[in-house]
Amino acid sequence: METANKRMVVGVSGASGAIIAVRLLEAMALQQDWETHLVVSRGALRTIEHETDLPAEAMARLAYECHPLEDVGASIASGTFRTEGMVVVPCSMKTLAGIASGYSDNLLLRAADVTLKERRKLVLVARETPLSTIHLENMLRLANKGVIVMPPMLTFYQKPESMEDMVTHIVGKIMAEFGLRAEQFKPWHNG
Repeated sequence: METANKRMVVGVSGASGAIIAVRLLEAMALQQDWETHLVVSRGALRTIEHETDLPAEAMARLAYECHPLEDVGASIASGTFRTEGMVVVPCSMKTLAGIASGYSDNLLLRAADVTLKERRKLVLVARETPLSTIHLENMLRLANKGVIVMPPMLTFYQKPESMEDMVTHIVGKIMAEFGLRAEQFKPWHNG
């Protein structure tokens, strides 16, 4: 029997910015009728432990279900597993290049490939600076296919008082792509 819940696949790759993934999973856990299906790269495991106080294995408890990176036969690897789309946060340039070229050698890349082939929403929170021409060409290739490329840019119109405010803002931007509103998110308004 099919679930009545909406599903979001969350991929976490090894780029800096693991806290954004943690906060997204926490915010999504508050959304009624939504499931998050998590897949984490090996590089991300190191980044999570390096950048946060959270042991990498604890991240799995934030999701509805966590899928092993090597399990290319997992539910999220199939187009028949209905989702609203996928977010890769943070998205390393290696992962972005794999998605852009259709190189699906692990579950994170395969889930992104399925998201593209099924024409579902794919949001890549691309994390690198400065960007090389190769990075930009890969981003353009994906943007031309309908992918939302969303580097976690600093914004100041919401008058952030902390790094946590900055993280909350980008989580709010990600969730807005799926028609959701994050607590404490302050969208732009003129006036």
